Amino acid sequence: MHANITPTLDAAKQVRIDLAAAYRLIHRLGLDDSIYTHISVRVPGTQDRFLINPYGMRFEEVTAGNLVTVDVDGKVVDDPLGLGINPAGFTIHSAVHAARHDAQCVLHTHTVAGVAVSCLKDGLQPLNQWSMQFTDRIAYHDFEGIALDLSERERLVADLGDKMVLILRNHGLLTCGRSVGEAFKLMFNMERSCRAQLAILSSGAEVIRPSHAIAAHTAGQYDRGYDKVHGTEGGKPDSEWEAFKRMLDRTDADYKN
Repeated sequence: MHANITPTLDAAKQVRIDLAAAYRLIHRLGLDDSIYTHISVRVPGTQDRFLINPYGMRFEEVTAGNLVTVDVDGKVVDDPLGLGINPAGFTIHSAVHAARHDAQCVLHTHTVAGVAVSCLKDGLQPLNQWSMQFTDRIAYHDFEGIALDLSERERLVADLGDKMVLILRNHGLLTCGRSVGEAFKLMFNMERSCRAQLAILSSGAEVIRPSHAIAAHTAGQYDRGYDKVHGTEGGKPDSEWEAFKRMLDRTDADYKN
């Protein structure tokens, strides 16, 4: 186990604000599922401490101050409201965080479109500019029942490999991010891709299917664009993520509390 390093106050506070923002945005966009599904983030300066929502609260009730701190085994370290966490939810998140130290944030949803696509044999298809982003970048994990069995963690991370997006068959969607903003934006585009695919296929009209070469080229353009601006080459603030948070600031500023 890696030793914890005390993070700066600013980094610890910022990651709480970003995580609370992601919960509020998932609710606002209609991607939440009652009190179920989760978004988790690694506490800055640690490898074995994570923040997640209190169990029983809806996503629109989450704030920076009421997030629960847990360790990699799901043991509660700090619980401001005394509500605990959802064991089934953290089974999935702990598996990814433990195996993938680059996965600072893990976001999981059960939406109608995401669940529907997860039930299709071919999964998400690269039919448009949104979905081409994910060409050769999606992993799949077969359904094993509600995620209460800790032994599933090994199989789940083996299926995920080094990818940032996982479709849990017959279940839903999962994205990883080097930041909360990246995990959120990947899910935002996955959701739109799923909705578009269902609309296309349900139309019954003949479908134009771009070549794999074009789809792969487009995915590479997405990758290079992110790295140039926000990643290894640029390191600039994520302007799209900041814009989403400004939207919250105008109507739901209490997420920062």
